[in-house]
Amino acid sequence: MNKSTGKEAFEWLICILIALLVVALIKTFVGFPTVVSGASMDSTLLNKQRLWVSKIGIEINKYPERGDIITFEAPTDKYITKASADLDNPVAIYEEEQKSFFSKFISSLSLMSETSYIKRVIGLPGDHVEIKNGIVFLNNQPLNEEYLDIGTITDAAQGCYTNIVVPDGYVYVLGDNREVSADSRRFGCVPIDKIEGKAVFRFWPLNKIGSLNKK
Repeated sequence: MNKSTGKEAFEWLICILIALLVVALIKTFVGFPTVVSGASMDSTLLNKQRLWVSKIGIEINKYPERGDIITFEAPTDKYITKASADLDNPVAIYEEEQKSFFSKFISSLSLMSETSYIKRVIGLPGDHVEIKNGIVFLNNQPLNEEYLDIGTITDAAQGCYTNIVVPDGYVYVLGDNREVSADSRRFGCVPIDKIEGKAVFRFWPLNKIGSLNKK
């Protein structure tokens, strides 16, 4: 390899590293595209629809707002049974793994974690969330959920966390398709440091393009 070829290869390597760094920075501080997988958010979001997830609001405000649609890292234990549920500490379980610098860097380049959920924020820290009579009560008042299909019934979905106060540093989430969604009813409240971002815009399919409103 002559000096000219070596210099060109080195320049290409630098360009690639810069591009990877830019991708990591955008994903960390700005946002990323994602694809809806599954039916837990029907009919608000359908399987295979494409969204833009923003990290800006989460980074600035720390917490999302009630009604926001968020993506977050899936809990390790996706269904906590009554035998193991701690109702005094109704939080999702995450088993942290030690990661090398290289694996963390590769993870930062991926658009989402290996398994991510998309749900709607129902309760913020200090909120009393109770599910009874087929509807959600927030701080002892029926929650107006205009985004749900008419006739939607919200039940326990075999979960334990249906009458809890959201702890500090966590949010309570539900899928809009209450009959099939695995959410905070089953695995508890989600820590804010596991939130990846807020879904703000749908760009596919083209006939559904537009911002995602809370109602």
